[in-house]
Amino acid sequence: MILQNINSPEDLKKLKAKQLPALAHEIREKIIEVVGQNGGHLASNLGVVELSIALHRVFDSPHDAIVWDVSHQCYPHKILTGRYNKFSTIRKKNGISGFTKIHESEHDYFDAGHASSSISSALGLLASWDLQGRKDKVVAVIGDGALTGGMAFEGLCHTGQLSKNLIVIVNDNQMSIDHNVSSLSRYLSTLTMTSTYQGVRHGIDNVVRKIPFIGGFIGKFIFRIKRGLKGLLLSNNIFSNFGFEYVGPLNGHDIFELEKVLKRVKKIPHPVVVHITTKKGKGYSPAENNPSAFHGVGPFNTSDGVVEKFDTVSFTECFSNKILELAEKNPKIVAITAAMAKGTGLAAFSRKFPERFFDVGIAEEHAVTFAGGLAAGGSIPVVAIYSTFIQRSIDQIIEDIALQNRHVVIVLDRAGAVPEDGETHQGIFDISLLRPIPNLTLMTCATKADLEKCMDYAVSAEGPVVIRWPKMTCSSDLLPFESPADTGKGVFVSAEDFDPSLSVSLLEKKRVKKILLVCTGSIFTETLQAARLLLRKNIWADIFSARFLKPFDSEGFVELASKYNAVLFVEDGVKTGGFADYAEGIFRKSPEAKKIKTKVLAFPDRFSPNGTREQILDEAGLSSQKISESAFEVL
Repeated sequence: MILQNINSPEDLKKLKAKQLPALAHEIREKIIEVVGQNGGHLASNLGVVELSIALHRVFDSPHDAIVWDVSHQCYPHKILTGRYNKFSTIRKKNGISGFTKIHESEHDYFDAGHASSSISSALGLLASWDLQGRKDKVVAVIGDGALTGGMAFEGLCHTGQLSKNLIVIVNDNQMSIDHNVSSLSRYLSTLTMTSTYQGVRHGIDNVVRKIPFIGGFIGKFIFRIKRGLKGLLLSNNIFSNFGFEYVGPLNGHDIFELEKVLKRVKKIPHPVVVHITTKKGKGYSPAENNPSAFHGVGPFNTSDGVVEKFDTVSFTECFSNKILELAEKNPKIVAITAAMAKGTGLAAFSRKFPERFFDVGIAEEHAVTFAGGLAAGGSIPVVAIYSTFIQRSIDQIIEDIALQNRHVVIVLDRAGAVPEDGETHQGIFDISLLRPIPNLTLMTCATKADLEKCMDYAVSAEGPVVIRWPKMTCSSDLLPFESPADTGKGVFVSAEDFDPSLSVSLLEKKRVKKILLVCTGSIFTETLQAARLLLRKNIWADIFSARFLKPFDSEGFVELASKYNAVLFVEDGVKTGGFADYAEGIFRKSPEAKKIKTKVLAFPDRFSPNGTREQILDEAGLSSQKISESAFEVL
């Protein structure tokens, strides 16, 4: 086996060319095996195996920097940079990350997890090295999907302005390119990257610049002629307009061609875009045939690609069903996603109402402002985005939605603790970011019935409404959540409702201590489990699920909470600027709270690492066991 002997890029460079196809096969087998056990990003990683090998054979990592956009395609890179023996721990607690991580390896220059940032990061790194006189190379690898993000174009534009010798590799795994045009483009690209061409080009440029009075004019004329010819002959010329040399499209699965091209590109002293075409899921037929299903996937049977199914319904699926129901009744409802139709539950909507569905690509800022325009035109837009990605759109929510009081519904999937994906994907900042915004209603749902009530309220409301829910099973067995969605009010669940036998026996005892557990909806399941644990300890625990985080019925809440010996606030968001801190502050100011003990549980002021939902919550002091222990202590 070749792979077991690769502990660094230096080992890779010692291999003979004829060994490389076998190495690529071994890397794919290892990725399929581990992702089958752990889950993860499969299709994107299988598509960049040959590229990863070529990059590490041509460039001198870590002296040269390879910057992976999003970095959900970094598994081959990790395997080739000394992490083969740890690869089986990927995405697990205390294991290696599914994304590039600075603390893991000197070969990882950035912590990445969100799209479209690689060019900007790589350009900044290169500019800093230039100031120090350092001549090492910087390569940014970005997919065609990430190029839909505006930040990528900002980076391209600035790179062209600075004229730094940044190498940008565009991994194109969706476009279909005509063979004849591709062949001609490859020929012209090969010509333009040769040292002979570059020497002649710079020689002419230097001569023209020295011509008195008219040198500048002639130089611009030559540049325009060259750009015009490229526009006629090349299949893609947008990069030329940004000031890049354009190379490609190249076969991204031909290691030998990639190595030859990259060795030549390495010598070019100004910005270069290398356009390669790859196939997502390469080498594994289930992923090749359905790459979207194997983009981010849970554990699966590697022999046939079948993902294990459970007889449960997630919040995402509940939302998918509910928005279809609402859209059937109301033709004004439209749906928007930022390249995550399946992940956010809008795939069914896109099939049933294609003319009312908009996928804007990886462009969350545009998605929100576009929704504001739709609302201005009389539509009722529902924007579905992961909590971690809404962070990109805070300015647009403030300026283009809330300030103008547009009726836009924003639903945040993956709110709270998000398993396996690590720090970059935790949905724990949205409450603190959104709650201070005027005109905005912020809701959080705990069960299927609660989600349906929240959606009913949101589409009939005036002004912007945000609803958040977690990545987990959607409970449907608690009848108290059928209560009306009165603005500002939460949902009260008595111990008598969720555990009648224990609560009845407990009432027979004297001097029963009572505590109110106040929670955000996304952590209701753990709060309910904690309440049941407290009942077994002879502590009466009722639950108040704060359906409305803003506005908040403070008077009604204070009246309710003042009947208890203690109040414990539990939030699946950061404590700083969060709802729990705010609600406790309101309660503490009331005269009724003087003799009542309170405590706040929320995510601490640090980033949360890999792990299951249970592990992440436990480390933050928010697991059902930790909640019950804190409640016991505060009493």
